Amino acid sequence: MKSHNTFVKVRYAETDQMGVVHHGNYAEYLEIARLDWLSALGISYKSMEQEGIMLPVYELHFKFIKSAFFDDELRIETSLNKMPSVKIEFSYKVYNQDNQLLTTANTVLVFMDTKTRRPIRCPEYILKKLTV
Repeated sequence: MKSHNTFVKVRYAETDQMGVVHHGNYAEYLEIARLDWLSALGISYKSMEQEGIMLPVYELHFKFIKSAFFDDELRIETSLNKMPSVKIEFSYKVYNQDNQLLTTANTVLVFMDTKTRRPIRCPEYILKKLTV
């Protein structure tokens, strides 16, 4: 399905004393990549929120293969697993500047109405963009 690459440079504050990226930062990297994926599709997350739609994370899974280090240039490949319904599922592969696979991950997010906090179906305009 639709995939997109996002690039993130590892900042010093994201690493421990050995220069290794702390595992907790990867969730933020995925969020950056996911928002970039939406933006590349022509979808503004800010506009979605203004329309009363939010996408909280329901599941988050990581497999850490190799470490990322301070000043690495990470490439995050974000792929849509299947057409969304109430949920939208992504897979991620994180590579360093040497194209070494560092981490794989999966997320499941749920489309929700911001007022009722209840699940809703994926908006039609997103489905249309995914079928182009």
